[in-house]
Amino acid sequence: MANHLTPTELAREAGLERREVISKCMEMGVPIFQGRIDKALFLDNLRMLSMGRQPAEA
Repeated sequence: MANHLTPTELAREAGLERREVISKCMEMGVPIFQGRIDKALFLDNLRMLSMGRQPAEA
């Protein structure tokens, strides 16, 4: 199983659009090296970003 994917491949796995993947990489500071993105790094950062934006429960 590949760990470094193209934005298109990663979008397919994450259920996002290709442009969203690239935009999220820029927003989260996840590097795109030679057209490839580290899948684990991207998904972990995406998970942390979504957790930070959810309202805290009382």
